[in-house]
Amino acid sequence: MAGRLRVMTWCIYLTHPEVAIDPSVPVPEWGLSPLGQERAAKATDLPFAKEIGAVVTSAETKAIETAWFFTGKLDVPLHTRKDLHENDRSATGFLPPDEFEQVANRFFAEPQTSVRGWERAEDAQNRIVGGIRDVLSGMDRDIPVLFTGHGAAGTLLMCHLMGRPISRAYDQKRGGCWYRFEKDWLSTQTGSDLSWIEV
Repeated sequence: MAGRLRVMTWCIYLTHPEVAIDPSVPVPEWGLSPLGQERAAKATDLPFAKEIGAVVTSAETKAIETAWFFTGKLDVPLHTRKDLHENDRSATGFLPPDEFEQVANRFFAEPQTSVRGWERAEDAQNRIVGGIRDVLSGMDRDIPVLFTGHGAAGTLLMCHLMGRPISRAYDQKRGGCWYRFEKDWLSTQTGSDLSWIEV
């Protein structure tokens, strides 16, 4: 019908679950571990899955592998975006878990600082929000979209959607978590509080 009001619909941001850690391999090339594969497959049975009209993934291997579980089960297109990658940590490469957590704490606490050469949190947030806006601008606004990505990237997006300062207080507790947001929150920043839901 001409003039019919078209309503902006929703998106899901889903982080990749457990990965196969290999210090000899660049982090963006890590794939899912057997447990991660099991949990990614389980995610395709979540209630939102049957409504997804497109899947958009970061270009990192673990995010792509997560996306494949959905596109393998659903007859929907897959789009890969290099600008939706995790915060750039190539300056340090792999860090032992305790050291990584210390640097990650600083990354969130000092968003205008390049901590040990990492991409600044505010720059990563602008990149991710801009990339998602660009994706959605080229899609039918009525199609629910699934984004498969990363913990820090998803947290930075969440902070933007809620209009909150960057903070690790909103970080997921475990990989393989998701949240739903309305598309128009990208511009209005008037959305409700969001929280991670574990697969």
